[in-house]
Amino acid sequence: MRKVAVVGAGKIGSTVVDLLVGSGSYSVILIDQSGEALAEFAGRERVETAALAIDNPDQIEGALAGCFAVVNCAPYHLTIAVARAAKVADAHYLDLTEDVASSRVVRDLSADAATAFIPQCGLAPGFITIAAWDLIKHFDQLHDVRLRVGALPRYPSNALNYNLTWSTDGVINEYCEPCEAIVNGKLRETPAMEEREEFALDGVTYEAFNTSGGLGTLCHTLDGQVRNLNYKTIRYPGHAAIIKALLNDLNLRNRRDVLKDILENSVPATMQDVVIVFVTVSGMKKGHLMQETYVNKVFAQEIGGEVKSAIQITTAGAICAVLDMLADGALPAKGFIRQEDIPLHAFLANRFGRYYAQEVLPLRAAAE
Repeated sequence: MRKVAVVGAGKIGSTVVDLLVGSGSYSVILIDQSGEALAEFAGRERVETAALAIDNPDQIEGALAGCFAVVNCAPYHLTIAVARAAKVADAHYLDLTEDVASSRVVRDLSADAATAFIPQCGLAPGFITIAAWDLIKHFDQLHDVRLRVGALPRYPSNALNYNLTWSTDGVINEYCEPCEAIVNGKLRETPAMEEREEFALDGVTYEAFNTSGGLGTLCHTLDGQVRNLNYKTIRYPGHAAIIKALLNDLNLRNRRDVLKDILENSVPATMQDVVIVFVTVSGMKKGHLMQETYVNKVFAQEIGGEVKSAIQITTAGAICAVLDMLADGALPAKGFIRQEDIPLHAFLANRFGRYYAQEVLPLRAAAE
């Protein structure tokens, strides 16, 4: 049985603990700054808890000693502190961050590390890259790669057409920070919340717009190999207009603490959600212009006698699958590992990755 440190006892961190301990293969030390957040895990078999200041190196480094791996589910602004502590502890490091700057530091930390560093192991970035790379490998020459992901309420009932299902800090960050993309063969940054589009799936209309961090390392991997590459977040129509008014007209992009307080006290959470994964790749195959599309929907479901939201299942399931593959020797045990390095078939065959194997819609089109 391997000991794993899970940092962050929020919605995703608690689900990671449930999955890992429930598998029978791992014991966990769950670390959080809030003793209240840890209280529900007190006395649980194969779960140790530690209330620590995560950004204090002396405290966090000691707690990680002897751990096989660190699974970082803390807010994005703590990514670098946890990654550095994992390196000092000689533990493998995995995280969920969508923050581009933090991921660059993690990559630098991996350069001379004795263990594996695998950032961006969630849904987007994370699984979306694994699915996209599986399609990309089918083409002789790439034209356009479009990645779209949404975590949505199944029954929207407010003007935002949205419920809180993910970290509020993370949502605000991806709505505000610049987005990486490849446009007409050039690597560039594009503004968040722009380039809105609409599309329909199963009779439902959605909108999608630029958000930060969803591509992970794909921009740099495909630089010089693709005409256009972009990532957009999926929402129901009307969401983007209201968010842009809050960010720009009310200047809340510069008062993120105020925006967070408004959202968390006005927009209810829900467990009745759906995650949509939509990837389209076009290019040349054997002399013909072709297109392939991967579409997947994951719904909330019961796991271990408790209902978990779709975003909990997909995010926690993804990072647990990557950890499991690392523990089984299916991934390199040292250095920086990209999501592109993880085979889709192996991921879906994993006991945690299997949650993505449900409700797949085989929409691989014949031609563009």
